[in-house]
Amino acid sequence: MVTTPTNAQKAAILVLALGEAKAERIFTGLNEDEIKDLSFALANLGSVPASLVESVCQEFADSIGVTGALTGNLDTAEKILSAVLPPDRVSQILDEIRGPAGRTLWDKLGNVSEKVLANFLKNEYPQTVAVVLSKIKRDHAAKVLTLLPESFAIEVVMRMLRMENPQKLALEGVERTLKSEFMSNLGTSSRQDPHVLLASMFNKLGRQAEGRLLGALAERDHDAAERIRSLMFTFEDMQRLDDEAIRAVIRAAPKERLVLAMKGAAQNIQDLFFRNMSERAGRMLKDDLANLGPVRLRDVEAAQAEIVAIVKDMADRGEIRMADSGDDVMI
Repeated sequence: MVTTPTNAQKAAILVLALGEAKAERIFTGLNEDEIKDLSFALANLGSVPASLVESVCQEFADSIGVTGALTGNLDTAEKILSAVLPPDRVSQILDEIRGPAGRTLWDKLGNVSEKVLANFLKNEYPQTVAVVLSKIKRDHAAKVLTLLPESFAIEVVMRMLRMENPQKLALEGVERTLKSEFMSNLGTSSRQDPHVLLASMFNKLGRQAEGRLLGALAERDHDAAERIRSLMFTFEDMQRLDDEAIRAVIRAAPKERLVLAMKGAAQNIQDLFFRNMSERAGRMLKDDLANLGPVRLRDVEAAQAEIVAIVKDMADRGEIRMADSGDDVMI
């Protein structure tokens, strides 16, 4: 139970006291580091007595009063974050919260040149490389994967497809192998579908590298290759559509599903849609988003999947064009 809160804990108490709708506005005004600090405080707050809630609220705003006790935990942090950030960003922040405080091993690896990292990893066990690529940023992992020998890269992909949630001992072994002074994320309870992870990585590849790796994978595991292929266009990939295609999607998508899908979209994706709408339509969509309030993550993902299905169907019929992820070729 919190008795003498830190500044970060006070902020977390205030966010809980204000409620999810107002908390959303607070999070949108914070930078990434501030979001991490506040999320960590929310996830570890625990039980807060009513007297402390009232004291903290009085300190921040004399007009705010609270009569009941509050509880902050990881689920609370995830619920609030899901209302204001894209799913991938929420997952990344929560992974860092679940691990020890401070910058992680994977942050450090993100600053290592792809060539240097690939040169080091090519001499490691495929399972070790699979763990590393599943933890670092997708675009970084994609570049490293293309620099590995092809047969070795396919072995790594196969391990990623079959990889269970890494245990603490395995992660510590990777940490020692990489000679890092930082502890890695140790106890994440949720396992990401490896097909989704690999599809996200393959989306970052040029078409030639993508085709080569998917073709080789198909020879080893046809079903896995097809599942990855089907997942390779996500809602965040809307930025690969030209303005004409975006306008066509806006006309074809049910309004209520588009609003829900946009709720969890990154700001650059929202901006892409807004600039392809009339001033009136854009204003109405922004009003609908503002009035929507917190929604369940699975509902947002379902709506985004529906919009993606519309995009794929329109592309198959030749009604829209999609920019390649690796160059300026149009298909």
